[in-house]
Amino acid sequence: MKLTPEHEQLRQTLKRYIDTEINPYVDEWEEAEIFPAHQVFKGLGDLGLLGVTKPVEYGGMGLDWSYGAVVAETLGFINCGAIPMAIGVQTDMATPALARFGSDAAKEDFLKPSITGDYVACLGVSEVGAGSDVASVKTTAKKDGDDYVINGGKMWTTNGTQADWMCLLANTSDDAPHRNKTLICLPLKDDSGKHRKGVEVARKLKKLGMKSSDTAQFYFEDVRVPQRYRIGEEGAGFMYQMLQFQEERLWGSLSGLLGMKNTINETIEYTRQRQVFGKSVLDNQVVHFRLAELMTEVEALRALTWEAVEKMINGEDVTLTASMAKLKAGRLLREVNDSCLQYWGGMGFMEETLVSRSYRDGRLASIGAGADEVMLSIICKYMGILPGKTNRK
Repeated sequence: MKLTPEHEQLRQTLKRYIDTEINPYVDEWEEAEIFPAHQVFKGLGDLGLLGVTKPVEYGGMGLDWSYGAVVAETLGFINCGAIPMAIGVQTDMATPALARFGSDAAKEDFLKPSITGDYVACLGVSEVGAGSDVASVKTTAKKDGDDYVINGGKMWTTNGTQADWMCLLANTSDDAPHRNKTLICLPLKDDSGKHRKGVEVARKLKKLGMKSSDTAQFYFEDVRVPQRYRIGEEGAGFMYQMLQFQEERLWGSLSGLLGMKNTINETIEYTRQRQVFGKSVLDNQVVHFRLAELMTEVEALRALTWEAVEKMINGEDVTLTASMAKLKAGRLLREVNDSCLQYWGGMGFMEETLVSRSYRDGRLASIGAGADEVMLSIICKYMGILPGKTNRK
């Protein structure tokens, strides 16, 4: 789709913030394995960048998702994958269902401060025994008077140790797995900023990559939440979460594009300078042909992803296209980063090079928000070739 001057102005606003307030500190935050989420999010919120697609009455810009797509793509200028992911959780993973289906009270208490950057949000879907298989979550929210009482736990929760609230998926009945789940805004902290009674951050997880993004495991024991913080209809949570996944998967496809281009371009410059057997590495046909092929693949993915964005803003079902884009993005991130790292030789194996960070960070894309195998199952279903299922043609 064709972007307007307004899209480009938004891109430049975010790029300036990245250049001055994020990239100079990324190495320090990666070393510390955490970044100051409230500080960074508040700066983004002050610029309106956390609510580009959110309702104006709650502090958002009220723009269509093509503007959100520009934000997602521009986050690829950040010199790591962790901080873009953390921002994406705030804008396109934990808040879309709230903005679309939440009550006025829930939007006022959770969406509004998330748009301004005063609150850090996290998404509570995955559990130890339920990652891509969302229907298998075990956490419960049982009614007691005007409250829900929550018991269970969540795993791999991005922003978890710093988050003020969680968009929680929990079982609220004994109905079938796709009809018994509800999304609930769960406040994690009390007025003093400490975790509420019954909310326990069991541990901050150590990860292969995405180092500066804090990821937590949660336990919940008899945590009370007012029923007014329910998002939309009770029992519709699985459907709402599937809708959130479409946005998350497109976000993931967009956010990796510029990083891959940067990795390829940095590899071109490095191999141009690196001398092996009397000539630059880049002068070998196998190298420059491979880099040309990889850049072509990135541009093809960008075209597919932006086609899905255009369909989304036109109100079309993007399940198939978004699943294809997400599948291709995850696999291409692995291919680009692995291929480029090889041309860096021993330096590619050093933590001081961005290509090694990209190699570690990019691996998550084929796992999070639905593994490659889940994307393939969805694609097969839409193609009418999934055995034993009602196929969609």
